[in-house]
Amino acid sequence: MLYFRIGDISIYNADFLKQECLEEGSIDLIVTSPPYNVDITYNAYDDKIPYHAYLEFSREWLGKAYAVLRYGGRLCLNIPLDKNKGGQQSVYADLLTIAKSVGFKYHSTIVWNEQNISRRTAWGSWLSAAAPYVIAPVEMIAVLYKGSWKRKRTGRTSDITREEFIEWTNGVWTFAGESKKRVGHPAPFPVELPKRCIKLFTFVEDTVLDPFLGSGTTLLACALTGRKGIGIEVDKRYCKIAKERLLKEGSLEQLTLEIRSRNSKR
Repeated sequence: MLYFRIGDISIYNADFLKQECLEEGSIDLIVTSPPYNVDITYNAYDDKIPYHAYLEFSREWLGKAYAVLRYGGRLCLNIPLDKNKGGQQSVYADLLTIAKSVGFKYHSTIVWNEQNISRRTAWGSWLSAAAPYVIAPVEMIAVLYKGSWKRKRTGRTSDITREEFIEWTNGVWTFAGESKKRVGHPAPFPVELPKRCIKLFTFVEDTVLDPFLGSGTTLLACALTGRKGIGIEVDKRYCKIAKERLLKEGSLEQLTLEIRSRNSKR
C-alpha cells in the first residue's frame, strides 16, 4: 500500500516479499541494510530466529531484489562481517554465497569503519587463551550487480565530484554511525552511507530502492542527491518516522525543486 509520495520519492507500507508495487527490471540501485538477526527489538519483525531460517529469509528477499533490478543494476548490501550473539556466524560470507546463488555477480566490498570500538562489551575469556572473542568493529557494504557491471553513459548525468570519486573509490570508509535515539529506530545507518553509494553507483536519472526502509535514510539520501527513490517498510510506525524525516530533514518539497532546477542547467 502506498503510504506517502511527494515528487519522485515514494514510501510503501508493505512486506517486500509480498509487495506488488514494483515491476521486474525497474530498479537501477538497491541500497539496504536488512535485519541482522541479532535480537534487535523491532516493532513488526522477529530479529531472533534460527540461523537456517534467517538464511532462507535472506535467500527469498535477495531473489526478489534480483528480479526487480534492471540489467546492469547494482546492489549495495550493508551487513555485518560476522556475529557472536546467539552463536558465531559468518554473516557476510553466508549472505554473499546466497546472493551469488540467486544470480548476483560480485564486484567488490567496502569496509565501513564506524569507529565504535568503545561500545564493545564482549571479550570472551578475559586475558586467557581459553575462549577469547575476536571482534572487528566494522560493517561491510557488499557491491553486487545483475548481468553487466559496465553501464552505458549516453544521455545520463553523473554528479559526483573529483574529490568524492577519489575518496570513495578507496574501499575503506570512515564515518560515524547514526544515533538510534535521534531518529527513533533501533538500527539506523547514517545518510552518508547511502549518499556515497548513490552518487558513486548511479546516474542522476536513476531509480533507487530500499526494501527495508526503516527510518527512511536511503530516501533522504535520494532527495539530497536528486534521485527517484522507493522505500518499502513493513512497519507503519517506521513509515511515519521516514515521512517526517523526509519532510523535516530533507525540506523535501523545496529541495527537490532546487535539485531539478540545477540538473536542468547542466
